[in-house]
Amino acid sequence: MRVRVLGPVRLDVNGAPVRLTPLTARLLLRLVAAEGEAVTARRLYQDVWQHTVELPRQELRSRNEVQKRILELRRAFDLAGPGCGARIVRTGQLPTARGAQSTYRLDLSAQELDSAEFTHLVSEALRAAPASAVRLLTDALRLWQGPPLAEAHEEDFALTAVRRLTRLRETALRELVAGHTVLGRYDLALPVAEQAARERPEDAEAAAALVRLNARLRERHGAELLRHRLRGLRVDVVVVRGDLFDQDDANLVVGFSDTFDTSANDVVISRESVQGQLVDRLYEGRHRLLDDKLRRGLRDVTPLATESPRAKPHGRRTRYPIGTTVAVPVGRRRVFALAYSRLGNDLRARFGPADLRLSLEHLWPSVARHGMFKPVAMPLIGAGLARVVELDHTQLLLLIVETFTRSLRQDSAVSPELRIVLRDDELRRTELTAVEAFLGAADERGPASPPLGAR
Repeated sequence: MRVRVLGPVRLDVNGAPVRLTPLTARLLLRLVAAEGEAVTARRLYQDVWQHTVELPRQELRSRNEVQKRILELRRAFDLAGPGCGARIVRTGQLPTARGAQSTYRLDLSAQELDSAEFTHLVSEALRAAPASAVRLLTDALRLWQGPPLAEAHEEDFALTAVRRLTRLRETALRELVAGHTVLGRYDLALPVAEQAARERPEDAEAAAALVRLNARLRERHGAELLRHRLRGLRVDVVVVRGDLFDQDDANLVVGFSDTFDTSANDVVISRESVQGQLVDRLYEGRHRLLDDKLRRGLRDVTPLATESPRAKPHGRRTRYPIGTTVAVPVGRRRVFALAYSRLGNDLRARFGPADLRLSLEHLWPSVARHGMFKPVAMPLIGAGLARVVELDHTQLLLLIVETFTRSLRQDSAVSPELRIVLRDDELRRTELTAVEAFLGAADERGPASPPLGAR
């Protein structure tokens, strides 16, 4: 059995609503508003029937009317079991100068009255540790289905209870925001803070809490420009502004030519290229250390050809297939060296959309095998000094994302996070809304068709 007054009044017995006549429902609201205190039959009649004209034998008439509705209310409660009506609707006597007056009060437990349960949960939450408080407050606010004592919320007899419950709800909202914030769950705190500020636009404290929360959310995102969790998977696709080599919590992907050159001498490899920065930042400029690791990783790969010193006087001369990937250990993470372009004997790197797609399709299985399920960070391959002219920056980014999401069909544990790192000049030429739209479509129908021109 359950009486609901946080919103439209309703009595449920055995899981089904019980229909009350309007006067009986109003009598129930009047007794709930008394919050366990006894109310005389005379006061009940004045508040519920609101008659202002005194008729002959009015005292008897009013007492009979109240008793009739009390009987109807008890019968409704008795549907929950014999004697429930008498247990819940208590009768008493109040001595007065005019003789004893009958009184009535409700005796409902917190499990039987939603406003009592709401009060209990919020009170418990105010004394609880943050995680428990969040649970209790969430349960309490779930009970709220509209203004308390809705059909009588402007009546004098209901004002005290309505004000108390309304203020308690404001406290619950405020404390829920605080609880989520302490636990670092700003994403859960935000809708609660927005609701509080929307409902009480004049409340400076609610407005200030929303401003503080938005500031914390911006701080948390930092350089993060886009984050999308793929539906049904614990896998995020993230785009950040910054430096690839600052992503020290992630495995890295670095593009190479088919000869895997490492000497950043501005002849074969530019010092400004990602490969040049790899040697400088992770190997302190000692490219031979990287050379040795690449050679060990390439021992089981069959070369395509070896150039003569005359044909290719500079750089390494052994060529490997496009898509060859070497997982190079660097401390507790990996650098995935990916061959995606062909370095001509004139030292110009050449490749097209099909080469880039092929190399990415070979990359993801290697990440799944050797990546230890760490986040993987990579630059916008194909947008640097070795550039694929057929695709713009947005199409390059879409190609990376599309091949990654498609790889999850074969192995959903490729990586918990794909992080694409953009420089400022790349960001200005990249339309991230297109990437977000693509990811939304991938959620709806699985990996979608590749971006235009990427076949």
